[in-house]
Amino acid sequence: MRDRGHDEAMAELYHDDPAFAVELINNILMDGEHAELLIVLRQLTTAFGGVQAVAEAAGLNSTQLYRTLSSEGNPSLTTITAILRAMGLRLAVQPAQPQAASAA
Repeated sequence: MRDRGHDEAMAELYHDDPAFAVELINNILMDGEHAELLIVLRQLTTAFGGVQAVAEAAGLNSTQLYRTLSSEGNPSLTTITAILRAMGLRLAVQPAQPQAASAA
């Protein structure tokens, strides 16, 4: 039996538990870890059918998606939004710190 690689195992986890993927992406965005975001997006791409399927759903060509998600990739907000939309996800803006209830 062949051992699964880390990326393959993570892709399966994201496929089986999309809420975990959402939580992880939110934490990465909060921390500002660009390299980690690209790694997770690559793993999610595998979970959602591979580069060709995600590229088609995102309106990108597969070569562009490979380059975008490479370790040297620097995706634009438009591209990240398209990739996430292809996976049924979206970016959202929230306050960094919950606001304290104001005294009335």
